Amino acid sequence: MRKWLLPEYIEDLLPDEARRVEELRRALLDLFEVHGYQLVQPPLLEYIDSLLTGTGRDLDLQTFKLVDQLSGRMLGVRADITPQVARIDAHLLNRRGVSRLCYAGSVLHTLPAGLGRTREPLQAGAEIYGHAGVEADVEIQKLLLTALQLAGVTRPQLDIGHVAVFRSLVRLAGADADSEAELFRAVQIKDVPALRTRVRRFSSKLRAAFEQLPELSGDAAVLRRAQRILPDDREIRTALAQLQAVDIALREAGADVRIDLGELRGYHYHSGVVIAAYMPEWPNALALGGRYDEVGKAFGRARPATGFSLDLREIAAAVPGSRPRRGVLAPYLLRDIKLQRRIAALRRAGTAVIVELPGHDDMARAELGCDRRLVRRAGQWRVVKVR
Repeated sequence: MRKWLLPEYIEDLLPDEARRVEELRRALLDLFEVHGYQLVQPPLLEYIDSLLTGTGRDLDLQTFKLVDQLSGRMLGVRADITPQVARIDAHLLNRRGVSRLCYAGSVLHTLPAGLGRTREPLQAGAEIYGHAGVEADVEIQKLLLTALQLAGVTRPQLDIGHVAVFRSLVRLAGADADSEAELFRAVQIKDVPALRTRVRRFSSKLRAAFEQLPELSGDAAVLRRAQRILPDDREIRTALAQLQAVDIALREAGADVRIDLGELRGYHYHSGVVIAAYMPEWPNALALGGRYDEVGKAFGRARPATGFSLDLREIAAAVPGSRPRRGVLAPYLLRDIKLQRRIAALRRAGTAVIVELPGHDDMARAELGCDRRLVRRAGQWRVVKVR
């Protein structure tokens, strides 16, 4: 018999897991709605020039590409929904004030983004457009914390950083594009010996800043250390002040916050505060986000933007849900009006009722997952426990 195989890191969701993922999706979209975030649904496919506009190099290698049989143009299967939502805000909605948008849908990656991760995440997220102040960063990151708690992540750790710190150091050093790329790689993997080699020609103040940047991580005391170590630059001062405001707000909300000034995730895409959410003993990030003011500009309309996204399949694997709800088994009696009315009433109340089709044995009946059944007693159909 032929063995049917799926591509590597592509999996089916079986009933229990699919139910858990769908429950998460519904709960998070309801959460976003009551916070004023409006749902949008971008397409799975776009022309590649539109799909990757404004994202730098970060998404290019993660995007599957194919030729459109109608136009002959190159298409891409989205690897991230956030740039699509930025396009909708900048190019279609054209609002003058603040927009709050949310989404949920599948994306596709050419390679898995982490240990054991699927190449087909189910991404849900929320974005704020039109407000450049740190207030929007605080709002979106507190919403992320609430979303994680709603999903059952009881002790999330939020890692926050700010890409403007590294960018400012590169600017002050006058580094060219090649040098910037080398410095970026060294900081990102925290390779201090390589950093020392690459910063020899810089001033002593800049050498010390670059060399210590990967080690500037920890609690709020990191910001005070950074003020002593880093150059007295307006953009750096602004970045540290924004991180301090976000750190205070998240800690007041009960979050476990870790500041990491060497975190450069999404460097070619983000423009300000960045965030990653983790939980103990789980290897991958459960959520990622940050500020990305430059993406809307690429669509012809500069709009401040900040947001986050979660992989619902990752969260479902990391945080198992409650036991699946059991249903009520009903006999196959289509002409029994009282029975049909009783079934309809139970379903309206949210109870799953499964009508047993004729001709199946006890083993098949057990597979239906019912712990109760409808039985007729004294002329009435009553729900009783299955022994």
